[in-house]
Amino acid sequence: MKATIVREYGGVDAFEVADVAKPEIKAGEVLVRVAATSVNTVDMMIREMGEGLPFSPKTPAILGMDFAGTIEAVGSDVSGFAVGDEVYGCAGGLGDLQGTLAEYMPADAKLIAHKPKNLSMRESAAIPLAGITAYEGLVRANTASGQKVLVHGGSGGVGHLALQIAKHMGADVYATGRAGEQATLMEKLGATAIDFTSESVEDYVAKHTQGAGFEVVYDSVGGENLLNSMNAAALNGHIATTVSLLELDLSTAHFKGLSLHVVFMLIPMIHNFKREEHGQILAEIAKIAEAGALIPVVDPNTFDLSQAGDAHAHLASGKAIGKVVIDVA
Repeated sequence: MKATIVREYGGVDAFEVADVAKPEIKAGEVLVRVAATSVNTVDMMIREMGEGLPFSPKTPAILGMDFAGTIEAVGSDVSGFAVGDEVYGCAGGLGDLQGTLAEYMPADAKLIAHKPKNLSMRESAAIPLAGITAYEGLVRANTASGQKVLVHGGSGGVGHLALQIAKHMGADVYATGRAGEQATLMEKLGATAIDFTSESVEDYVAKHTQGAGFEVVYDSVGGENLLNSMNAAALNGHIATTVSLLELDLSTAHFKGLSLHVVFMLIPMIHNFKREEHGQILAEIAKIAEAGALIPVVDPNTFDLSQAGDAHAHLASGKAIGKVVIDVA
């Protein structure tokens, strides 16, 4: 089969197309003919840092995590899937798990679900990693109908899905971003847009919550922005974050009685820990999409297997709109 491989980790020119052996599946796996895969920030981190990350595959490596495609074969001990099923998931590109930048990939059946019937392969491939991250954080933060929910980075890969899922859960959703294109997108997806460059946390908390704060804050920006999340949260509120690699004074969280939930969605793949939960979440997300309540934003630029480096460069440029997708089939 054709695959895009990395022989030595490094820049965007590290990718090359090669003929490699078609994978064989083991018990509990399905063989997927990959139609499309999307690029995540962690994919770029692995390509750049390589062995500097404990979960990077050994070279020569096939990278890529998210995919949508069609099942070509089903291994023993697999139920619920059949040859010809259209599926999606985040199931490769880490450790010894073959990635998605290939015509075929073996996938643990616990990590996949039937793709949304109303979405294309490209759209479906844009969802898994970001969608699972968004869903998990909102659930762990006890998001419920009638709550005021704030999503930091509401136009980003995780954020734009989180605000839609929160809206589907019945929440009154607000999202931070910049005025212009970002604000237009967030409003289109159902959130009240907040321009963080012109409004202080105190200003928008007073404006939208009468000073009480938001019951749930989903922080897809993280880092120092966690301080803003604490200041924006209501008493006994919940914060879910995807980026917490820093030292931080938790005094505000203490005096407000806040709960902090850190989402690192790669744990099931890295440690083979409760992988079935990812399949279950993807099945729920498919239902939300099929109900018309979730639409992934896909960058209009198209790339194929020979242009994986260009796709990484486009995402790194900061000019991408939504998820960058690579067409495989």
